[in-house]
Amino acid sequence: MAEAKHVKLPLTDETLEDLRAGDNLLLTGTIYVARDAAHKRMVDALEQGKPLPFDIKGATVYYMGPSPARPGRVIGSAGPTTSGRMDAYAPRLMAEGLKGMIGKGLRSDAVKEAMVKHKAVYLGAIGGAGAIISRSIKSSDVIAYEELGAEALRRLEVEDFPVTVIDDIYGGDLYEEGKARYRVKPSGS
Repeated sequence: MAEAKHVKLPLTDETLEDLRAGDNLLLTGTIYVARDAAHKRMVDALEQGKPLPFDIKGATVYYMGPSPARPGRVIGSAGPTTSGRMDAYAPRLMAEGLKGMIGKGLRSDAVKEAMVKHKAVYLGAIGGAGAIISRSIKSSDVIAYEELGAEALRRLEVEDFPVTVIDDIYGGDLYEEGKARYRVKPSGS
């Protein structure tokens, strides 16, 4: 496995230009946690001309299902949730300046096209490794939509948060590349 690249957040176009599908990264800085309900509220706010609860320019959003923290811990298990549920909202947020999305699973063609158009990346976190991932989270604060409980909008400060680039700004897709590498060629080829 290639050595992980250390990346400081927020993301910049210059940083994104050096990333390719398959790169392993260790993120340090601020990421935001938002799931379905928070995404809907953010896009509704934009449609009404209202500001978002955080500066989205250069931001990275983690599609995470948090669990309550044990005593002495910042957060409980912090594993990724399925990214496709945010596909209806992601292109609009990228148009506003969102540069990174973290989750698990496939993205729609519309989201992949928006990543190329707006220079954004989709990063994969390991499903089932939420307890290990939580060790990289140094603080967790609800910043909006507290009434949504586990789906509230959170700000996390992370250090060496492990992710892999799934979709890059050039249209590279690790899932497609991986399938192509292992496709069986017909005999006689």
